[in-house]
Amino acid sequence: MADLDDLRTFLAAARRGSFAAAARQLNLSPAMVGRRIQNLEERYAVKLIERTTRRQRLTAAGEEFVRRAQSVIEAADSLSEVSSGDALSGRIRMSGPTTLGIKRLPAIITRFVAEHPGVKFEMSLSDRFVDLVSEGFDLAVRVGNLRASTMVARRVGTYRFACCASPDYLARHGRPKQPGDLAAARCILNINLVPRNRWNFYDHAGRALTVEVDGGIEIDNGEAQRALALDGAGIVYLPLDLVESDLAEGRLVRLFHGWKLQTLPVHIVHPSRSLVPRRLTAFIEAVADGFHRSGRP
Repeated sequence: MADLDDLRTFLAAARRGSFAAAARQLNLSPAMVGRRIQNLEERYAVKLIERTTRRQRLTAAGEEFVRRAQSVIEAADSLSEVSSGDALSGRIRMSGPTTLGIKRLPAIITRFVAEHPGVKFEMSLSDRFVDLVSEGFDLAVRVGNLRASTMVARRVGTYRFACCASPDYLARHGRPKQPGDLAAARCILNINLVPRNRWNFYDHAGRALTVEVDGGIEIDNGEAQRALALDGAGIVYLPLDLVESDLAEGRLVRLFHGWKLQTLPVHIVHPSRSLVPRRLTAFIEAVADGFHRSGRP
């Protein structure tokens, strides 16, 4: 029977596309990654990965080995949980968007690990779309409508936005009275919104108004947009989580009272598999409970 560490290392190299990337994920040296994969190839007398100086690719046998190795790892994780009784153990590799990863997830993880000290977390924050299977993540928190896929998804919350600017910007440029006035204003665009130059508003009757905006600054990081807004660079359309304290303390001013902004669903997703470790199902429940506690389910 293959060593489980060798199998996990092979899966990481197959998913990440290189020994170096697998080494970073597993906190190993690339040489150790190579030795573990060589162990598997020698044990089963088969070539799993073809390597050149520029790239690597799975052989046909390697592709089949990925599927079977994943089943072995899932079964081993399940057995480990049985042997540990009621205590949860093991590692959770998760991906999440930057704003939620800074503002909402830390408190949830803190409570979870306090209750389940045997669980270790590895969290990667990025606003890009992460391929869970190829990059070896157990689950992800995602904002927005989900693409069709084989992933298992559970809605856990709602992402709300605020349109705001600094008092200094409004004193210099005037306060827009209606959302349509934004067409002539200096706005800071979020590259992660699609499309980035169209901001949505809804009147008291629920009728939608889409305003095309511009302003000369486009950026893909919410914290940077917030900093620019605080410095008076323009008007922003940002997640409420990111600017809530600024609005409460007057550093930013919310615009267009009486108009609602768009909302987006928040889901937690994980690959479909026959055996879902208890630590994952428990953490999914913890995330759903954490969003409910925050008052924004």
